[in-house]
Amino acid sequence: MGKTSTIRARIEPNLKGRAEYIFQQLGLTTTQAITLFYKQVELKKGLPFEVAIPNEVTRKTFSDTDAGRGLIICEDTDDMFRKLGI
Repeated sequence: MGKTSTIRARIEPNLKGRAEYIFQQLGLTTTQAITLFYKQVELKKGLPFEVAIPNEVTRKTFSDTDAGRGLIICEDTDDMFRKLGI
């Protein structure tokens, strides 16, 4: 079937630019990215990712991580496993 439908949406310009930059890095046009999203919705019969409101622990973790608090820096995978006790 030929491409005959058009999608129009208003979106914040900075978000659009950042997303299109990522699409470019992935070798995708915006049309291809939207088609990929629609195909995944069709295959999964819903959104292709979980949509949830983060709980307080998750919000605090995001905030701490963004601020650089509580991070454990590993030199490599061996160092990571050692620090995890594995």
